[in-house]
Formats: sequence, structure tokens, C-alpha cells
Amino acid sequence: MAEVQKKAINDELDATKQAAMDALEKLLEAKEHFRAAAESAGLELKEEAFNRLTEGKLKAEHLGEQACDYVYEKPLTSLAIAFVGGLVLSHLLSRK
Repeated sequence: MAEVQKKAINDELDATKQAAMDALEKLLEAKEHFRAAAESAGLELKEEAFNRLTEGKLKAEHLGEQACDYVYEKPLTSLAIAFVGGLVLSHLLSRK
């Protein structure tokens, strides 16, 4: 009878070990899936940031070209605007 109980305990211990190993394997697999998903999301965010940066650069270049065209077409007006802007800026910065 003691042998039967011993075998039952060993069988239950083996089953518990196997269940723990299966759970660990599933946990490691889930960890790998989570890492892959996080990496993919990071790449998507990086790509989105790069696209926005490119759009901003193109917009800045376009605005710069428009400013150059305006200065070329209206040099006196541009000079007056720059002069007034400089006066206002110097007045704001000189105040304490």
C-alpha cells in the first residue's frame, strides 16, 4: 500500500512539474510576442515621427521660398517690416 501511495505522490509531482514547465513555456512565448509587438509599435511611431519631420521640413522650405519671393518683389516694404520688427524686438529685450 505504501508503494501505491508513493507512486501516486510521484505521479502527482511529475504532473505538477510538467504543468509548471508548460506554464513557463507559454509565459516565455507570450513575452516574445509582446516584445515583437512593442518593437513593431516603436517602428511605427518612429516612421510616423520621420514622416512628420519630413512634412515640416517641406513646409519650412516652402515658407522660406515664399519669403524670398516677397522680399524680391517688394524690397522696400520688406526693409520697413524688418526695421519695425527690429525696433520692437530691441524694445522688448531692453526692458528689465
